[in-house]
Amino acid sequence: MSKKTEAAVADLHTATDQIVGAVIQAIVEHRLKPGTKLVEQTLGNRFGVSRTVVRQALFRLQQMRLVTLEPARGAFVAQPSVTEAREVFAVRRMLEGQLLQSLAGQLQGTSSQRLKAHLRAEQDAVARIDVAARTRLLFDFHVLLAELSGNTVLTELMKELVSRCALISLMYQSASHAGQSHAEHVALAAALERGDGAEALHLLDAHLSGLEHQLTAHPRVPN
Repeated sequence: MSKKTEAAVADLHTATDQIVGAVIQAIVEHRLKPGTKLVEQTLGNRFGVSRTVVRQALFRLQQMRLVTLEPARGAFVAQPSVTEAREVFAVRRMLEGQLLQSLAGQLQGTSSQRLKAHLRAEQDAVARIDVAARTRLLFDFHVLLAELSGNTVLTELMKELVSRCALISLMYQSASHAGQSHAEHVALAAALERGDGAEALHLLDAHLSGLEHQLTAHPRVPN
């Protein structure tokens, strides 16, 4: 493969990554609602790329279960079912439970500083009632824990799961309890800093159970 071809392939991957990242961020910040149509031409114009590149990005988002592609109709932000929502929370319990056990007592130096800085940003966004920022930060707390573990595969899985949870929260959860979620994050982080893995697991279960119990039988957005 020539250097010119390699550069073209790299640019293609970069453009695809940018579109995927932008759509995920819009979902996490609740700026893209479940069922929203994603127009290829609009995305292409925004990012200055061809529809082929846009289709590649949409296909990747479909693989992540964040977008559905319907023949002759196009791409739409996914609308997860209640069953899928509960399954996502079950997977998060398993993954994050193992994650917390590995982190307990290991958060020192830069890792501890990053976690504390994130919690301060959460607190600030909650206080300012910055809905987009606080929503993103509250979900990113869990991704950050995965990053601090140094496991890149786990980090990618957490990014996908929290993005799907963002859709779920839009469709099924009741009014946002941002302040409570932040307080629960602070308590969980403190337990990890103390090296109390058992307490961290208890707090995580209570945190996720509280979110899951907000699910209702009647989604805000019709399926």
